[in-house]
Amino acid sequence: MNLRFKAYRVFLFFIIVCFHQLVVGQDSLVTVTAKKGDGIYSLLRKQGVNPYKYFDKFVALNQTNLRDSVHLYAGRIYKIPPVVKNDAITEVVVENKSTAVVSHEIFGEKYKDTKIQSERLKGNIYYLISGHGGPDPGTVTKYKNKLLAEDEYAYDVTLRLAKELISHSATVYMIVRDENDGIRNKRLLTVDHDELVYPKKKIPLNQMKRLKQRTEVVNALYQKHKGAYRRLIVTHVDSRSKGENIDVFFYHHKKSKNGQKLAERIHQVFKRKYKKYQPNRAYNGTFSERNLYLVNYTLPPMAYIEIGNLQNKKDQKRILYPVNRQALAEWIAQGVLDDYEN
Repeated sequence: MNLRFKAYRVFLFFIIVCFHQLVVGQDSLVTVTAKKGDGIYSLLRKQGVNPYKYFDKFVALNQTNLRDSVHLYAGRIYKIPPVVKNDAITEVVVENKSTAVVSHEIFGEKYKDTKIQSERLKGNIYYLISGHGGPDPGTVTKYKNKLLAEDEYAYDVTLRLAKELISHSATVYMIVRDENDGIRNKRLLTVDHDELVYPKKKIPLNQMKRLKQRTEVVNALYQKHKGAYRRLIVTHVDSRSKGENIDVFFYHHKKSKNGQKLAERIHQVFKRKYKKYQPNRAYNGTFSERNLYLVNYTLPPMAYIEIGNLQNKKDQKRILYPVNRQALAEWIAQGVLDDYEN
């Protein structure tokens, strides 16, 4: 009996010690209060924790305190998983007033450096597709005996949009890429056919193969960044009769609430901007469902944007002038910010 009693006491002591260590271990975890605009990735980065290695552990620790299993509630306290030695990241948190600069050759020599304005989109992933490219220039027309191609102008707007998003610390994938064009401050953009699809895939001539290629690339990247906040934006220049002047309009997948919200937020920005800068005319751009291949088969919530009619003289001014292409990019970026922060 004495031996059994002693063994029982030792076993009980072992259980109490283990339980105490478990409780102390949980109580000693670092905690942090989520702020408006924080996501799991950005919250972990701010604590010096690698979000890609510790995302699942964070979710497991905080699963009862998350919306839809992956979204934070502003103002709530979250536990940060303990970091294994050598796993901590050394990234410096960029403050809003920082003069930090990142460099990307794809923007061209003159515009390769981007000043970081804020962390408002830090941790977010954006996939950007400009229409056509490679062997397919899209709509082609003449302006003062010079050739205009849809893909060149859609690409320039998309590059400018990428730069705007990066300035707010977003991670951006340019799906259609031209390594030697960069942002061009010209009215007449030279037509070429050397665009590739990320990372360096040759663009097929066949339209269906082209669309499938882009869809597969985006969907693979979407899966790679599982758990992150991910959005897709597709930019096109429309082609209609020469007499039809159109406003910028937006499409989304009919069953995607997040895609609809993204399209609607950008649409609202354009309505406000037109009211401010063109108060004497109504803005007739819309956002709606649309049965398009990229809309139907890509995985991220998305907005498909038509920025004007290349054939129409009035719309050409919106597209040809660099200052207007920059405004388009800035307005779309503002809609993206509004979508995420609201």
